[in-house]
Amino acid sequence: MTVPSSPRRVVVVGAGVVGLSCAWFLQEHGADVTVLERSGVGAGASWGNAGYLTPAMVAPLPEPALLREGVQGLLTRGSPVTLRGRPSGTTLAFLAGFARNATGPRWRRGMAALSRLAVDSLDAFDELAKGGVPLEVHERSIRIGFTAGEDSAGLEHELAAARAAGQDVSHRIAAGHEAPFSDRITQVLHVEGQRFLAPGLFLDALADSVRERGGEIVEGALVRAVGFGPGELQVDTWTRPPYRADAVVLATGAWLPELGRRLGLRVPVQAGRGYSCSVRLAESLAGPVYLPGVRVTLTPYGERVRVAGTMEIADRDAPYDSHRLDTILRSIRPLIDGADWTDVREPWVGPRPLTPDGLPVIGRSNVPGVHVAGGHGMWGVTLGPITGKLLADQITTGTAVPDLAPFDPRRRA
Repeated sequence: MTVPSSPRRVVVVGAGVVGLSCAWFLQEHGADVTVLERSGVGAGASWGNAGYLTPAMVAPLPEPALLREGVQGLLTRGSPVTLRGRPSGTTLAFLAGFARNATGPRWRRGMAALSRLAVDSLDAFDELAKGGVPLEVHERSIRIGFTAGEDSAGLEHELAAARAAGQDVSHRIAAGHEAPFSDRITQVLHVEGQRFLAPGLFLDALADSVRERGGEIVEGALVRAVGFGPGELQVDTWTRPPYRADAVVLATGAWLPELGRRLGLRVPVQAGRGYSCSVRLAESLAGPVYLPGVRVTLTPYGERVRVAGTMEIADRDAPYDSHRLDTILRSIRPLIDGADWTDVREPWVGPRPLTPDGLPVIGRSNVPGVHVAGGHGMWGVTLGPITGKLLADQITTGTAVPDLAPFDPRRRA
C-alpha cells in the first residue's frame, strides 16, 4: 500500500491530552481528523493530574537516587513508590529496564533529549490559544518545600541540567514559614516562569475546539486492530464499522502495548498510577506547591486545592485503592497548615504511561502510515501540545523532525 505524502484523513486513537493535541495540530495542516476514545475524553491519566506546566522540571524518571529510593519503597508499606499485587512478567521486565537506565550517563542523555521538547512546550500552548482554544493558563513560580532533613541539591542539579540544555531556568531559595507550609518546612525553592492549569477544563476546551474545526470525537469506541484495508489503512473497533484513513496515530497512554506490539513498538509501557483529590485550605493557594520528600503536589483548583501524588506500579485497570489516597493525605498533614482534612472530595486514580528509559515514544511504527505518541510519564500535560505539533509536522510533510529522533517507538529501551 502507498501512503499519501500528505494524508488527508487521519484517525487518532485516544482522547487524552496527547491524542487531542495531535488531532488539533493535524487540523492545522488541513487534515480531516476522527478521534476514537475507548471511554471518555481524558479518562486515562489526563483528567485528574496536578496540571503543572513545568518545562524546567521535565526530566527522565530513571536516575540513581530514585532507583535507590524505589527499591526501598517497593518493600516499605506506605511509601510514595509502591508495587501493587504480584508483578507480572511484563512488570518485572519494565523494572529491570528501569534499573538498567538509572545511571548518570543515560540520565544525562535522556535529559538532553527531553529538553528539546521542553524548551518549546509553553510556546505550543500559546499556539493553541492563538488558534482559538480558550485556555485558562496561569503563570506562577513553583514553590518546593524541604524539611530540615532534606537536601535541595538533587533538584538544583536537575534545574542546572535543564539550563545547560537550553532552557531559560531561574530559581531562588528562601527560608520557610510561607503559607501553606507548616513550620516543619525550613527551606523553599522557587522555580520561576512556570505555569499551571486545570486539566479537565483544558481537555474540554481542546476537545471542543477539535469538534468546532470539523473533527469528530467518538467516545466508547474500543479499537481492536489497525491494519491495511482495501488500498488504505483500516481501524477496526468492537462495536462500529471500520474507519478508513490515510494515517493513524496511536495515543492510548498506558494502553499503548495492546495495539503497539503488533506494529513494532519495542518499548515497554507500564502504568505508574497516580492518585488525587481536592481539599479546602484556610487561605487560598496562589500557585503550585511541591513536597519532594513525600512526592506530593498541591495545585489551585477553583476554590479548592488539588492534592496529587504516589507512584503505584500496578495493572492499568486495577481498582481504585482508597488506602493509597489516605497515605498521601497522612504524609502531608504535618507539612501543610490550614487544610480541612474532613472535606476530601473528587478522589481519582489515573495510570501514567511509563517507559524504562523515561522517554516518550513518538514517531513512526513498522506499518507505513501508522504513528505512535505516548509514554510521557508524569509530563503528558506539559509535553502533550509540543508532541502533537511536532508529530503533525512529521506526518503531514513526510519529513523527519530531528527533535523526535530519540523517541523512536522502535528503539530498544
